[in-house]
Amino acid sequence: MTAHFLLLYDYPDDVLERRAPWREEHLELVRQWKEDGRLLLAGAIGDPVSGGALAFRVEEETDVDEFMRLDPYVREGVITGHRVEPWNVV
Repeated sequence: MTAHFLLLYDYPDDVLERRAPWREEHLELVRQWKEDGRLLLAGAIGDPVSGGALAFRVEEETDVDEFMRLDPYVREGVITGHRVEPWNVV
């Protein structure tokens, strides 16, 4: 059975500069997961940008962990913190 989860990323103040080298790889990962239906929505939050929010529809929370393992923003230290929350969609 599928479930919904929100992945909330915290960004540093200089995120726009720090993410630049990894942005295309990150966006490609987002596209892949969106195309196969596991990722519903994703985008930066705040003005100025302070984080990211990604909504998943997956089998279990470990699938979100897999996305983070593959995400260059996580791998390269662009993300300063995160949390995963179950999302009860109504």
